[in-house]
Parts: sequence; structure tokens; C-alpha cells
Amino acid sequence: MCKIKLLVLFLIFIFNYNAVAQCEIKNRVQADGSMLYYFEPEVFYSTKSKSLKINIVTDKEHYFVALQPTPFPDKKTGKKIKDDLIIQLADNNTYKLAHYDTQYRRNDSIMQVLYLIDDKDISAFSNYEAVTAEINMAGTEFVRKYNFKLHKNAIREQLICFLKEEEK
Repeated sequence: MCKIKLLVLFLIFIFNYNAVAQCEIKNRVQADGSMLYYFEPEVFYSTKSKSLKINIVTDKEHYFVALQPTPFPDKKTGKKIKDDLIIQLADNNTYKLAHYDTQYRRNDSIMQVLYLIDDKDISAFSNYEAVTAEINMAGTEFVRKYNFKLHKNAIREQLICFLKEEEK
């Protein structure tokens, strides 16, 4: 009986630890003095030739999907990426996220493209996992389509963490 109680207590500890670890929100101050809150990017797609990392970023007013494609174009070409992101969720609907900004960070070793999640779509993104994304990589190739295989729930889980934090 004592062993069962210890096992149950251990499992509760593990599940609570995982829930807290998943909601580790980071922040950074932008050049303009504004604060952004984000999670570490999760790998959604990976092959020998290309990969895609995704995370949620917020300024506490708007929510953005941040993409970090690899390989990425040089800065001159990359700044031409202005098209919207088309993302399909597990509800079998496609959503168009407006291009917000293209950034090169860490001495131009990381390219990040921010797409604004429309307020009316927050509920869908917090309830369904991501399935595919299509990105027009202007100047480099036509449209890159990614069928997500890894961490499909990362957008949903990160958004839920932000929404819970906002409620506090």
C-alpha cells in the first residue's frame, strides 16, 4: 500500500514538473525598448536539406508565429519575404497569417519570420495541432511546404501557456 502511495505521489510530481517546464516563458527587450515574450523554438520539420523551427512570440497584445527556416536566404534576399503564411490545423481548416516582420538575429546566423495570428483564430490555434505550413520564400524558390512530423502540438501548448499567464 505504501509503495502505491509513493508511486502515485511520484507520478503527480513528474506530471506537474512537465507542465511547469513546458511553460517556461522567456523575454527580451527589442531595439525600440519594447518587450517580447517567447518560448524556445521547437523543431517541426527536419530533413537533410531543410528544417523548420517554430515558436509563439507575444508583445502581450498580439500573438505571432515565429518561423526559423534552414537554410535561409541572405539578408538582401530574405527581406523580400513579405507573403502571408498558410497553415493548416488538425481541424482541417487553413488559416492565413499576415506577414509581420523578417528579422536576422545573432549576427545574422538566424533568420526569423514573424506572422501575426488574427484574434479570431486564437481559439483554433489553442485547440488544434499544426499539420502543414506553406511559405513563399521570395527570391529563393517558390513555395516551401512543410508537413509537420515533430512537436505538432507546440504552437497549441505555447499559446495555452501564454493565455493562462494572461489570466493571472
